[in-house]
Amino acid sequence: MPAPLLVPALVGVAFLVLPLLGLLIRAPWSDLWPQLTQPQVGQALRLSLVSATLATLVSLVLGVPIAWVLARSTLPGRSVLRALVTVPLVLPPVVGGVALFLVLGRQGILGRYLYEEFDYTIPFTTTAVVIAETFVAMPFLVISVEGALRAADARFEDAAATLGANRWTTFRRVTLPLVAPGVAAGAVLCWARALGEFGATITFAGNFPGTTQTMPLAVYLALQSNPEGAIVLSLVLLFVSLATLLLLRDRWLGRSGAPLA
Repeated sequence: MPAPLLVPALVGVAFLVLPLLGLLIRAPWSDLWPQLTQPQVGQALRLSLVSATLATLVSLVLGVPIAWVLARSTLPGRSVLRALVTVPLVLPPVVGGVALFLVLGRQGILGRYLYEEFDYTIPFTTTAVVIAETFVAMPFLVISVEGALRAADARFEDAAATLGANRWTTFRRVTLPLVAPGVAAGAVLCWARALGEFGATITFAGNFPGTTQTMPLAVYLALQSNPEGAIVLSLVLLFVSLATLLLLRDRWLGRSGAPLA
């Protein structure tokens, strides 16, 4: 490999890997289990797992139809719709939290109606955590499923149509099984992104232990008073991220060489 390529590559690898090695080197391994068994850690971990799973389920229900519309329909303005759907990918999460607050807050566009008619508020509740995570994570699912739909052979769908199957039956019995690996990969990415969400959650849901304090928020809080606890919590999230990559390795490194999206 030419030196002008090798040297920057080595520097880039070091830049990405050294911080992760720092977590492993500085981790209080002898105190790991006591740190993990603290009540607040268990609460944050359970809330993170439950909220990320619920956000992924909501993303599947809403995101798969969106991906189908983007990949298969002839709806005018699909490029605009795609841009709007993928905005949360590049939008700062804190801005997303502010936007959710302006829509669903007590004085928001929809939140005002919920409060006045049903005396119900969404911000600073566990529901707000799920909504914030869904907002930032669903685009990952949409992109993955849209890519799978575009790569799928449409002739199978055409054959089903010639045999008398309607669009819903074709989608359920033919299209969905064809793109199932893409849906699974998108769901895993969506779940991992929801698990690591911080900015939109703390802005829209707050940081209340047992109610809205997820693992990333617990890391931020522990870093101010218990650095070793913050390292332990960070290790948990690191291992979850590595597990996610291992689950997706076959899709990334498969024979086709096709990218995830």
